[in-house]
Amino acid sequence: MQATLEIKFESPSFAKRIKGMLGVDFYRLFHTPLFYIFLAIAAIIPAMVSAMTMMPDQSGNTMEPLYSNVWQIIAASESLYVINGIADYANMNMVFIFGGIMVSIFIGHDYKSGYVKQLFTTHAKKQDYMISKSLVCAFAMACMCITYLIGGTAGGLLAGYDTAVDVGSLIIAIVGKIIMSLGWASLYTFLNIIFRKYFGISIASSFFFGTGILIIGAAAIVENLSLPTFSSIYSCTARL
Repeated sequence: MQATLEIKFESPSFAKRIKGMLGVDFYRLFHTPLFYIFLAIAAIIPAMVSAMTMMPDQSGNTMEPLYSNVWQIIAASESLYVINGIADYANMNMVFIFGGIMVSIFIGHDYKSGYVKQLFTTHAKKQDYMISKSLVCAFAMACMCITYLIGGTAGGLLAGYDTAVDVGSLIIAIVGKIIMSLGWASLYTFLNIIFRKYFGISIASSFFFGTGILIIGAAAIVENLSLPTFSSIYSCTARL
């Protein structure tokens, strides 16, 4: 009688799969120049806007700095996400635009290079990929928030702005936006997987949501405010 030997291969547990994918994704993130380029962008832009942007005063004859306080470019002057217009969104929320573009490039490269196809043949699942990418991209966006804070603060100090601030409110605003990075990263990951074959659309959709148009619209409805006009959007974009 000939004995038969059966070998059963058990699929790795969810925790092991996520741990392995996070290790790979973090390794790729830290060894990708794109990550450091976006960290630099997130620091340089607020520093330049805070220190160099000038606007005409009410008379239109004299140019004045766009901001008067170091922390205006870090967080909105109103409570968190009480938005009266697109100008109130032009602070650390800009990181969500940079982050969306970075996520699009990051995921787009995965599909273009064939990395995803190879990944899914080694017991990895699509939901594992989405979870891992969301967490890693959220970390990247949180890092951008930190470099944005450094750059914006440095620009304001160099310009000689006032440093008075409600420390508690500022900390809540900054921490709140860092936490929100996870939500934005999850949204961007979802959008880019849907539009994985259309890189241009994925970039455009990430930029659209990152600009906060929908949030501003929701705030206008909730607060019974008028939506920002095209001219106000254009003038604010021109300042940035």
